[in-house]
Amino acid sequence: MEDENLLNENLLHPNESSPEETQVTTVSKSKWTILVLAMILLLVYLTFGVCTYSFFRDQFSGTETNLFVDAFYFSIVTFSTVGYGDIVPSTSTTKILTIVLVSTGVVFLDYLLNRVVSHVLSLQENAILDRINKTRNRAIRDHIAEDGKIRLKWKLCLAFCAVGLCVGSGALFLHVFERLDWLDSVYLSVISVTTVGYGDKTFKTVEGRGFAVFWLLLSTIAMATLFLYLAEMRIDRTTVMKLPPSESEFIVFKLRESGRISEDDIKQIVREFENLEEVPSSGS
Repeated sequence: MEDENLLNENLLHPNESSPEETQVTTVSKSKWTILVLAMILLLVYLTFGVCTYSFFRDQFSGTETNLFVDAFYFSIVTFSTVGYGDIVPSTSTTKILTIVLVSTGVVFLDYLLNRVVSHVLSLQENAILDRINKTRNRAIRDHIAEDGKIRLKWKLCLAFCAVGLCVGSGALFLHVFERLDWLDSVYLSVISVTTVGYGDKTFKTVEGRGFAVFWLLLSTIAMATLFLYLAEMRIDRTTVMKLPPSESEFIVFKLRESGRISEDDIKQIVREFENLEEVPSSGS
């Protein structure tokens, strides 16, 4: 009888989902909508920058390679706030257009870093957590993750690795294709990734500027991620310092301080509590 009722319920409501599933689906669609919108805005911004440079090429001064590569290169260098100075506006018209390009770029960069970076980090964290949850070593899981999230120190390590990868790949490319020595390659890579851009060393070849179009964009996101985690770490430390300990934390601290309880005893109690949570409650 119960099977028949279940079958009838499925026939009457074949696609009905739980509120939790509906909420997750809505959030997922919202995140992808934000990502698509950001890509569209980036495309519009780059189109404006490319058209500005292409239509008024004779009103810009600097080193030329290829028209379209230089146009994209100028747009990305402006957008990422690097500003090497190897391509600059030289007339009133191009200066006004560059002001518009810079102003809109700053606003869009803020949107990109706040929305898109958060979405990318969420995807990255979920992928790592899936890999961690598959391991059978509980000690490793507890060391890397806590409360269903990756510990902040590991996020910082990943962010530093991403920035280091950007610096390393940029230096290698500059050494091979721009024919710079290793010191200048690392130097230009570092000042580019950190968006300093002094301008004494720049990309001068078609291959170099084509690489810079994608590399500078990724490097900007990597640096923004690092700064985000560093700020989060400082906030967490400040919060921990200001919050008073709870009653249970104070009791555990005093018992440990007096030597009446050891670290192993605490771990054993925690394990017993976790096992207690896993025991299903009996129905009345």
